Amino acid sequence: MKRWCWLIFMISIFVASQVNGQEIYRWVDEKGILHFVDDLTQVPEKYRDLIQKKEPPKEPIPSPSVSSQGEEVKIESDPSSVRKDLHGRGEDWWRAKAKEANDKLQGAQNNYDSAYRTWKAKEQQREDGKFKSHGPRKRLMSEIDELEEKVRERQKELEEAREVVEKVLPKQAEDYKADPKWLKPKE
Repeated sequence: MKRWCWLIFMISIFVASQVNGQEIYRWVDEKGILHFVDDLTQVPEKYRDLIQKKEPPKEPIPSPSVSSQGEEVKIESDPSSVRKDLHGRGEDWWRAKAKEANDKLQGAQNNYDSAYRTWKAKEQQREDGKFKSHGPRKRLMSEIDELEEKVRERQKELEEAREVVEKVLPKQAEDYKADPKWLKPKE
């Protein structure tokens, strides 16, 4: 019985030492779900450039102290330490996310503007047109109807992109305790 206990004890020490020194990879998917794995091959290909590699801490990080007035005093062990959100994502991650959302908004605005100009040009063509037969006028009306639908679709895309930039991303930053300044372009 003592040999079994000794064997189990040695195996548990060996396993614990292997787990303690292992790297952990984490990433956030497009739905905002945080994933952790210890094997890089388990990370989907499209998220590999977004993973954050985390190694076990070498030394313990001191906890914040409380002053005599009850205020929290931050003790920084490393002067080059970087602020992170609750999921360990820093300023660069949030700025990239904001840039992506703003780029999408700009693209949606350009698409809407283009569709609107094309629709207005066809409307003008209809107003200016003196059609001798019913066929060309009917074809033009069909094109205008299609363009109107396209303008509505582009307007919906524009509103969704604006919603992400103005409401969704700031709400996520607030929920994850990220600095709101990280969502604004660097000056």
